[in-house]
Amino acid sequence: MSMATLINPAIPSSPSRRFSIPLTSPNSHFVKAPSLLRCVRKNGEINGLSRTPPPMDNGGEDDAETSLEESSNVELESKNNEIWRLFKEAQQNILYLNKQRVKAVDELNKAKREKQLLLNKIEQLEKENKRVSGKDNLVVCWELLLRIDSMVLGGMVSTEEASKLRRMVIDSKVSLVDVFSGLLQQRDAELLAELRLFSEGSKRKGYHVIHICTEMEPLISVGPLAPYITGLSRALQRKGHLVEVILPKYASLDLDEVQGLREIEADSYSFFNGQLHGNRIWTGVVRGIGVTFIQPLYFSSFFNRDGIYDHPDDFERFTYFSRASLDYIAKSGKQPDVLHLHNWETAIVGPLFWDIFAKQGLGNTRILLTCQGFDSQCLDEPDKLALCGLDPGRLHRPDRFQDTAKTHLVNILKGGVVYSNKVIVMSSMHSKGRIIHSMSHGLEPTLTMHKEKLLVAPYGFDNSTWDPSTDKFLPVNYSTENMRGKYACKVALQQQAGISTHASSILVGCIISEESGFDLEKLKAVVRNAIREGAQFVLLGNGSVSTTYRALRSFQEAVEDSNVKFFYNYDEALSHLVFAGSDIILCHSFHDPLLQVQLKALRYGAAPVSEASGDNHLRYSSDHDHEITKFSQFMRSTFGVMSLSQALDEMKNNPSTWKTKILNAMKKDFSWDSECYETHVSAYTAVKSL
Repeated sequence: MSMATLINPAIPSSPSRRFSIPLTSPNSHFVKAPSLLRCVRKNGEINGLSRTPPPMDNGGEDDAETSLEESSNVELESKNNEIWRLFKEAQQNILYLNKQRVKAVDELNKAKREKQLLLNKIEQLEKENKRVSGKDNLVVCWELLLRIDSMVLGGMVSTEEASKLRRMVIDSKVSLVDVFSGLLQQRDAELLAELRLFSEGSKRKGYHVIHICTEMEPLISVGPLAPYITGLSRALQRKGHLVEVILPKYASLDLDEVQGLREIEADSYSFFNGQLHGNRIWTGVVRGIGVTFIQPLYFSSFFNRDGIYDHPDDFERFTYFSRASLDYIAKSGKQPDVLHLHNWETAIVGPLFWDIFAKQGLGNTRILLTCQGFDSQCLDEPDKLALCGLDPGRLHRPDRFQDTAKTHLVNILKGGVVYSNKVIVMSSMHSKGRIIHSMSHGLEPTLTMHKEKLLVAPYGFDNSTWDPSTDKFLPVNYSTENMRGKYACKVALQQQAGISTHASSILVGCIISEESGFDLEKLKAVVRNAIREGAQFVLLGNGSVSTTYRALRSFQEAVEDSNVKFFYNYDEALSHLVFAGSDIILCHSFHDPLLQVQLKALRYGAAPVSEASGDNHLRYSSDHDHEITKFSQFMRSTFGVMSLSQALDEMKNNPSTWKTKILNAMKKDFSWDSECYETHVSAYTAVKSL
């Protein structure tokens, strides 16, 4: 036993025995070294152990020295006991944390095995169910509706009878599956006979909405319009409304996503540049939504090219498509409640409808325009309006199409606003007042004049795919009732990233892409500061985009730290795990219509925090704070005005308050089925009452 062990038993004698019980117990007494041992150097100075003559007896001085030594021994023994107690407490805490970590890893591995077995079983059952039951209700319903369109175009039924048959299909879609799922391969005449037998003329429920648009997920996606069309349409149909979509038949469409794709064997013509031109009409079902594709024959190059926007003839391309859509709707005998238009590309449907088509059996239909923003408006020569049959002289006026700044041109988006019954502006965070006064890109006079028909709606997300309680990509599912899986997901993410799995670490996730808009220099500073506060980072990029890949490589070289992990290639399963395993998700902006990072973060119990020191966009004057979305209100009262440093401090210093905030956020519904759906249905109701 070394002298160090005798003097301080709480310090282990070697690293290999750092957690062993010390040789000296807390009740041990120090043994006083014999007075005849002294430390003397070779040169005679005190250093090594050496025998010296015993000191002379000094009487009372020895008693005082003995008393002082005993007092010192008592004090040392007291300190020794305290050190021993603290050591044992620390040792127990370390052992407890290690046990918890091992337990979590074991549970994670067990859950992975059980989940894989369950997924294999579900896949097997789904295959068997598909063989037995065939197509689902919506697919059968939509294939019948699209066949009715074909019958009208082929002259087999009148528009009046077609309207009744459509109502019957919509109201009876559940029972129709049993009757018609095996009859869809029959010829139109035979299928029509069966439909007439089944028809009972039940009363229709919900609204019939037709989207005339240029994008739809997963067929063709460039910006936020594509997920919005699909997300809103599915939400509307889940609540009993009938929604269909009309798209150009781009050469770049992902047709593998279309069920029952077929060409309608009937002539279809539309007016353009003074004459009628033929189109091929295709129909199919995409994620339960009926979709019609219009393919120009004479102007075949319009949609047979790389990229769908930013061509010099965009006005001609989308004006042709808009007119062809209305010609198809009128000829097929459809009588929708609402024609839903999107951005400037189909805004011209508004004046076309009121000037030409409202008199062709569509008098009860109303027009709603949605704008993803006002930065793209399309200015062109007034005479071009005549290409689709409009009167340039009547429309090139300040209160209609004339552009406010460039008065010699017409503004297509402005005309769409003027000729629509309602206008919805998609913005999760901004108020109606701020959109009109600060984000209208020259349309402020028009929007101010028509502000009573303006509504603001937030974006949503697909809560059937993004739900931690059912997410198939997670090793362990969780919910607000049982959050244990959240910790297991955190351990799984830390393991995959190769960073410490220490229980007290705060893990920050970040999704970086071309669309995320991060200022990487600012982000580097934020990450460095947070690392100093003990945070860990997982950054997921999109390696398929070369600029993002290079930026992340440069980022990694600038921020070299074992607590920061970069994943360059986007992976769907990993993206789900980042949301589930992170405590905080770092966002560039809370207005993220494409990636919807902030919405997914809230759903998965990760706080969305801005990379800036609080989001300045949330600090408006009170004049601009009316008519904002519920999502914006929620963010302003919780995470929206927090910097990352403030969030880290609150997590450390007020964990119970933080946990309450997270649980409350998880219970909020910001999906397509909630506020976005409600705002659109209120708009449909309002226009139908006009």
